[in-house]
Amino acid sequence: MKTRVKNSKLSSAGRLLPASALRLLLLVAPLSLSHGQEQGAASGAKDRLNLKNEFALFESEELLDVSLEFDLKTFLRKHPKTGYQQAVLAIRISDTDTVARKVRIRPRGQYRREVCSFPPVMVNFKKQLPAYSDTGKINKLKLVTHCQPGKISDENVLREYLVYKLYNVLTDTSFRVRLLRMSYIDAARTRKTIEQYGFFIEPDEIMALRTGSALVKSASLTQKMIVPSNMDRVAIFFYMISQWDWSVPGLHNIAVIIPPGHASSGKGITVPYDFDLTGIVNPSYGFPDEKMGISSNRDRLYSGLCRTREEFIHALEEFRVLKENFYSVVNDFPYLDQRAKKDITGFLDQFFSQLNTPREMERLVQQFMKTCKPL
Repeated sequence: MKTRVKNSKLSSAGRLLPASALRLLLLVAPLSLSHGQEQGAASGAKDRLNLKNEFALFESEELLDVSLEFDLKTFLRKHPKTGYQQAVLAIRISDTDTVARKVRIRPRGQYRREVCSFPPVMVNFKKQLPAYSDTGKINKLKLVTHCQPGKISDENVLREYLVYKLYNVLTDTSFRVRLLRMSYIDAARTRKTIEQYGFFIEPDEIMALRTGSALVKSASLTQKMIVPSNMDRVAIFFYMISQWDWSVPGLHNIAVIIPPGHASSGKGITVPYDFDLTGIVNPSYGFPDEKMGISSNRDRLYSGLCRTREEFIHALEEFRVLKENFYSVVNDFPYLDQRAKKDITGFLDQFFSQLNTPREMERLVQQFMKTCKPL
């Protein structure tokens, strides 16, 4: 059996730009977004109408019941010719209230479309959906779906959701996610409704707006153009979760923003996403390229820039201090069984056991220095 390797498809076009030119490539997200909350219900309207108007997708972390009604047969074709399809998205916000939107949807993620029976979804809203109660309206939204029907894919979705929550522990300059109990309803009623877990990912522009940042759209970047402390944090996080499928050049599974106070430096901040092939998820599809020197999704590889011993130790110390916070994210999560939680925490144990003593941390630093990228 041939090993399937996820193709990163990194862009090599264009020359690399100096750090001082980075700020010229910015697309300032706040200028492209609508601000404020939707208009409140008219005076004297029922409380449930106020509830609908006050709903904001990323304001809460509670599980949402969501249905998506569309032409399942067309959507599940490997290479649909229709592009976007019409659909109705309904979000249940209480026992009696639902927020419904007419939307357009299309499959996304070329690799997942090839190996999965149900691809991830891009949702395009005709009427914008509030992201937060005070700011941000959503035009497009990524929906992470199951790969195959059944409990195994459900668990993979929940594991990937948790990886986002683990990175949230490190910094608020990260993507927020909303867990969903999805019902995919066939509009023609010729197929059985599919019920699986999924989650929405905060759009790039909303994340940039929330953090008061500008969004960088250039793919001609390198790790040298990233604030060193941020690049080290992300690279170590990727080592912790065993994320091999990433690259700053080409913005592969990485967004880059310029937060307040960093514009003058000409350096950006990386915000990672797309964790389906990490060691924590450990899916049955997609494996590292043999040229990377690792043979499975659970083999760890440090791919950040080379730093001094002292800089590596300083960066690792942040993770050591937050160890219990990471474990709490996993152990307090109500939607995974104990077997899965034990597997994840056992995998994290392998990383944190290297931070227990100065001698063990020194060994890890030496390991980083063997595989890091020269400055």
